Amino acid sequence: MGDAVLALDRVPADDFGFTLGLRDAVGGDRLVRLGQCGHLTLEQAAPVRTFRWSRGLGHFPGWWWSVTTGHHVGYESWLERDHVRALDYDRDVVGLASQPFWLHWNDGRRKRRHAPDYFARLADGSGVVIDVRADDAIEPKDAEAFAVTAQACEQVGWRYRRVGVLDPVLAGNLRWLARYRHPRCAGRAEIGQRLREVFASPAPLLATAERAGDRIAVLPALFHLIWQQELVADLAAARLGPTTLVTPAGSVGGAR
Repeated sequence: MGDAVLALDRVPADDFGFTLGLRDAVGGDRLVRLGQCGHLTLEQAAPVRTFRWSRGLGHFPGWWWSVTTGHHVGYESWLERDHVRALDYDRDVVGLASQPFWLHWNDGRRKRRHAPDYFARLADGSGVVIDVRADDAIEPKDAEAFAVTAQACEQVGWRYRRVGVLDPVLAGNLRWLARYRHPRCAGRAEIGQRLREVFASPAPLLATAERAGDRIAVLPALFHLIWQQELVADLAAARLGPTTLVTPAGSVGGAR
């Protein structure tokens, strides 16, 4: 983390009252002044909280293998898993870490802290801090923490998002396509090339794919190309099916 990381008991809050708590790869905890952390690679940060699995917790934590990063990213609920999946699909996202830091502040009465759910690095080099919480599950203390986190992000030049339940159609399509995200699903190079040829202009999914070969061989490769967004479909309009219109990425009037 370089010179910006100081000893835990030596770091005062910055001018805005914020410090960030980080955890290194061997489990050591450090604090960083907010104003000194803009250059840190938080998309590679170790989770500051432990992901726990035990009976009766009432939530469903796990690890998502990210094709974007090549390693696992943690989630603490199925809603978080939906958003990790969507972030993995997003071509603008080039790095992703779960529970990347503790944000520490004093609310005037007591010391507070909040661990955002994700930090995403975008292709343009900017950073996005993300909290995942359904609209109907936000308590007053949560709303305060989210507002403070947004303020801290503004000071350091990161974007902040609080996201809720994904559209069910989009979530379902991403859940299906994610089965084919691994590079092994691309199949033989000639299959991918043939699919690019038959979908050179907008065409229905199943009948057109069968022009490229046997469906058992070509459909996994087709879904992989859609996940990679070399071929695209409108994933928010309707569930993927035989008549879904598939088109090359970037084509005029094509689905995004």
